[in-house]
Amino acid sequence: MVVSIASLSATEARALLPQLHALLQDAVDSNASVGFMPPLVAAEAHEYWQSVVAAMDAGHRVLLVARTPDGNQLLGAVQLDLATRPNSLLRAEVSKLLVHTRARRQGIARQLMEALEAQAQQLGRSTLILDTRHGDEAELLYQSMGYQFVGAIPAYFINYDGQPHATAVYYKLLTS
Repeated sequence: MVVSIASLSATEARALLPQLHALLQDAVDSNASVGFMPPLVAAEAHEYWQSVVAAMDAGHRVLLVARTPDGNQLLGAVQLDLATRPNSLLRAEVSKLLVHTRARRQGIARQLMEALEAQAQQLGRSTLILDTRHGDEAELLYQSMGYQFVGAIPAYFINYDGQPHATAVYYKLLTS
């Protein structure tokens, strides 16, 4: 699927808050492991996205979105959380890769990740880290893109079914 991917400013993100809320609710309600338990209430989604915008305002977070070519529909998003300590300015954490259920399996997640990697390089970040639910389909995407499996941490979070679950930790060294 052809999509338009853009890195948003905090102002642009604020304008998209209703669509970002809906995207996060769709992900959580379809059992994505993104830090929330279903069903996700609107107030919780709003509070989360407000914190993202605040981090963007502070220069600590990058938000990329995928939209239909006409720009009318938000299809996905991913974030880059920038390390800020003087000795860690070479790394960033990939977080909240979200693709709406109606747009999955069309290459949007890969396009978002490719754009995120390019953005990371522009910002001088050469080491990316991420974690995902161990055994999740997302692991196949990350592995196919060259992310290296570090290991799994058991009982790292509570899964949507209420049971403790492991997270898989990955990294990728970007080359210029």
